[in-house]
Amino acid sequence: MKKDIYEKMKILADSAKYDVSCSSSGSGNNHKTGELGSTSNSGICHTFTADGRCVSLLKVLLTNFCIYDCSYCINRKSNEIKRTAFAPRELADITINFYKRNYIEGLFLSSGIIDNEDHTTNLLLRTLKILRHEYKFNGYIHVKLIPGADEKLIEQIVTLANRVSSNIELPSDKSLKLLAPNKTKDKILQPLKLARDMTVEKYDKPIGMSTQLIVGATPETDKEILRLSSVMYDKALLKRVYYSAYIPVNNDKNLPAIITKPPLLREHRLYQADWLLRFYDFSYDEILSDEFPNLDEEVDPKTAWALHNLKYFPMEINRVSKDELLRIPGIGIRGVFKILKARKYKSIDFDDLKKLNISLKRAKYFITCKGKYQKDIPFENDKIRTALIEPTIKHKFYQPTLFDINYSAITGEL
Repeated sequence: MKKDIYEKMKILADSAKYDVSCSSSGSGNNHKTGELGSTSNSGICHTFTADGRCVSLLKVLLTNFCIYDCSYCINRKSNEIKRTAFAPRELADITINFYKRNYIEGLFLSSGIIDNEDHTTNLLLRTLKILRHEYKFNGYIHVKLIPGADEKLIEQIVTLANRVSSNIELPSDKSLKLLAPNKTKDKILQPLKLARDMTVEKYDKPIGMSTQLIVGATPETDKEILRLSSVMYDKALLKRVYYSAYIPVNNDKNLPAIITKPPLLREHRLYQADWLLRFYDFSYDEILSDEFPNLDEEVDPKTAWALHNLKYFPMEINRVSKDELLRIPGIGIRGVFKILKARKYKSIDFDDLKKLNISLKRAKYFITCKGKYQKDIPFENDKIRTALIEPTIKHKFYQPTLFDINYSAITGEL
């Protein structure tokens, strides 16, 4: 790779790393080229297909020039960072060369806004046309749509891409107005609505679409975030919502301090709650309420729901329906089908559940088998919560360092 192309790749792949809506980014280390395990920040990331395959993608921006000044973004126009841009043919050539060398199986392409929305969308479209029409590339391509671009340009991109997305970033119009004054929720959702309507009309099925929501940059509750996700799932606007713990990259009076740690546990809990929305038939207002608007950090969302609704428990494992089985903490979809199949032949007890490889770590506190309840812990909210939380605390690994303020207290040294 020529030096100037390498520099562009280094800058534009690094600029794309904060977008989590195609999963993980590549990592780097100090090993020498040719040694096993040697990697570089080349912009190669990994995502997963519907059938579980791991797919490598070139994840890169067309350009990190941007006319917008979003407070949370590293590429905002007021930041003094190195700026560069690929020409459409340059990026198409890189993609094909990486593909031929088996480095990647597809492309994740996003961009800052250079000049205006239509100009940027035209550049993205030219890149796709070179790949699809000149190189006859039929591999996977995920493209970030540019809100505010001409509808005809968006339609052409949707025709050429396998998946498209448009990042909402912030959960409310109030937060967008404060931190991203060039954006509105309607403007961001407009290309997704167009992509949905166009593909349903032509193919009877909407194209796969996703978005990203930043968690922790603004004061919205988890309930507000999940309500937005739920609405977009219900309207077939999205196949996935990605939640990104806010990483401070800019000093700004309207944002958390630059030393603030990303709320990774909160992000994790939101993904768990999102799973309940998509696969377990929970509604957002079942998972969270006005009384409890934020997810419990001590236990997962399904367990938290069960603890708040003990009136439905314990459930008799031999009698309850499929939908009720899905509500039991610790029992997943595969476990439910195993239980339903086994129940056709006999009444199930706790030993049978173990033989079916059903984890009883959480489930045993919420079920009975042949009318029997586990004997260790009484059926009381506080007692069950303590039993679920204590093993996590007990086995938490802690490795003190010389820089830890508690180091002397732990070791007894001064």
